[in-house]
Amino acid sequence: MKLLALSGSLRARSSNSAVLRSALDFFDGATTTADIGALPHFNPDLDGEDAVPPAPVVALRAAVGAADAVLIVSPEYAHGVPGVLKNALDWLVSSGECVHKPIAVITASPFPTGGDHANAQLRETLRMMTGTVVTAACREIPAVGPLIDTATDRVKDEATLADLRTAISHLTAAATAATTP
Repeated sequence: MKLLALSGSLRARSSNSAVLRSALDFFDGATTTADIGALPHFNPDLDGEDAVPPAPVVALRAAVGAADAVLIVSPEYAHGVPGVLKNALDWLVSSGECVHKPIAVITASPFPTGGDHANAQLRETLRMMTGTVVTAACREIPAVGPLIDTATDRVKDEATLADLRTAISHLTAAATAATTP
């Protein structure tokens, strides 16, 4: 089983990337984290009928296509999806790699809302892209800062770790069901 992970934050010490790494620790299979920071700004002229998409776009599409499931962990910026993550999704809209792909969305925020606006927006965008959003695997993590161990760059809070384990279990089950004939 293969899992592709996308972090909606490019910060080196991002709490969302720490959440992503912690969640990946619970996945029993191959994992890859896509580099969405290398993508050019979405431009349909670079992806038209006679165009050859830029190499980072080809790599992202291949990674999504090869994965059995996708895990997205993202912060919320100004009550929305970070631009770099939205850009990555824009490159995937018309290519079809997300169609029926099991996807989990986890947002983490320093605020008590847990990134609920970004979480809802991501789920809606992914549904429009015909991805299979695994609701039982989606999470909103509020007040994330104190939950992170800065020495290990992983989640240290046991309750949050247990919740991430459960989320990954639901995503794995959905991916297994989707790949079983």
